[in-house]
Amino acid sequence: MQDRVRIRSVELLSDDWAVLKKTVFDYRRRDGRWETQTRQTYDRGDGAVILPYDPRRGTVLLVRQFRFPAYVTGHPEPLIEACAGLLDADDPETAIRREAEEELGYRLREVRHLYTPYMSPGSLTERLSFFTADYSPTDRISEGGGHPDEDEDIEVLEMELGEALAAIHDGRIVDAKTIMLIQHVVLERRALEPPEARE
Repeated sequence: MQDRVRIRSVELLSDDWAVLKKTVFDYRRRDGRWETQTRQTYDRGDGAVILPYDPRRGTVLLVRQFRFPAYVTGHPEPLIEACAGLLDADDPETAIRREAEEELGYRLREVRHLYTPYMSPGSLTERLSFFTADYSPTDRISEGGGHPDEDEDIEVLEMELGEALAAIHDGRIVDAKTIMLIQHVVLERRALEPPEARE
């Protein structure tokens, strides 16, 4: 794309919790024609998310917390989500281990990286690293609930995997990253079943 994009100007609109920029650029279409476009990009840094799964008991660890953007667009309840956070200065695995300890109260042994997609590439620069990990009750080190210095008010939920999947279908879980992880774990579990068990 190097020969198809020419930046004309970049204007900083906001530099508060995140950075909002307005960029004017020339873009060469596939048919060869050039056109001028304007886009806004919102940069709050990259993040990581994890869904711990207990294979013995068939449960997952989730959190419930108030999300103001969801509230002002008509979702009256706190959201049920997978544990997540910004990387800050850490690599994704270090960041998600930290978030699991702070939010969930669990020290996870082996975390598995799945993929790192763009979450909303039409406007957000953020890429989110997805992880899963096995856990058991013996991995719990605290009550969780979030970092005391970050004004977090987080409730830890332990839910059966089947119930979490049902919560997607009935609208209790509406967070995209959480839906992706629950479906991933369900599909992964089904792939491990012997063929006769799937009939």
